Amino acid sequence: MAVILIKGDDPALLSQTMQKYVGELVGDGDRGLMVEEVTEPAYGEPGDLTLGPLVNAAQTLPFLTDRRVVVGRHLGLFSTKTTIAPLVTLLEVLPETTDLVLVWEQGSGGGRLPAIPKVLSEALSAVGAELVGSTPSGRGRKKALDEMLAAAPVRLDTSAKKAIADNVGDELGQVASLMDLLVSTFGDDASLSASDVAPFLGVGADVPPWELTDAIDKGDIATALERLARMQHGGRRHPLQTLATLHTHYQRALRLDGAAAGNEKDAAAVLGLTGSTFPAKKAMELSRRLGRERLQRAVQLLAQADLDTRGGTAISGDAVMEVLVARLARLSA
Repeated sequence: MAVILIKGDDPALLSQTMQKYVGELVGDGDRGLMVEEVTEPAYGEPGDLTLGPLVNAAQTLPFLTDRRVVVGRHLGLFSTKTTIAPLVTLLEVLPETTDLVLVWEQGSGGGRLPAIPKVLSEALSAVGAELVGSTPSGRGRKKALDEMLAAAPVRLDTSAKKAIADNVGDELGQVASLMDLLVSTFGDDASLSASDVAPFLGVGADVPPWELTDAIDKGDIATALERLARMQHGGRRHPLQTLATLHTHYQRALRLDGAAAGNEKDAAAVLGLTGSTFPAKKAMELSRRLGRERLQRAVQLLAQADLDTRGGTAISGDAVMEVLVARLARLSA
């Protein structure tokens, strides 16, 4: 009996990770006979959801096989102690002939993925479940991407790998579909460079907001506009969301103008920031580099862009943001 819980908020990566583990559990067996997948529609109507179908599937004995692999999807729908109780009970009496793969993911309603209830975490620990994160972060994300590109069905030179890495950003789930597209176009084991893959990359995936503010602070207009485009299209961020990020960025710097902050710790205290002092350090550096006059000009630009995105001009919100970002970057150039 194996129990595996896979958690993540990237549907493509979740699916890839789930298929990997299910494939390992099935081995040379007959997938059609061994695997049963229980998804959101089976749990009932919104407001009246039940884990009964998953419990029944897991307790069903195998037919014409030695084992069954039961997959429970969209378990983020059951985020309270009460709603998750049937699964906790199931783990205590799970048949030895059932391998259980649980996928902690959002339902069709979207929203933020809730935390795994403590009672479920304890039950999983009690049965020695394997906990798998499908969405690596930081260095783990870079390592995961490097491994994906190294194992690609086509041969990518350094320039092609960099182009893909720059394009997919945090959305590693795009890699598999991109590889399928490259194989269908060029064939297995084709040798490809950046110029070969460029037509298939599009605008690019989302990037974290700090990549935009870093480019602006460096006065790098071209990079700032490219990062903005990825946030607007790849990340589907509304202009007002990006404006809020920029407002916070410059307001912090303005608050430190003239403040008695000799180091980043002092700056964090002035700004009321707890935890890492790195954001305070960046705000302090920006404040000193721009000075009061240019900081005030930045705030004026932000205020005008705010009015324009709320209907003050016939220009689209995306275009307003492009002009704003270029002007802000020019202040730092």
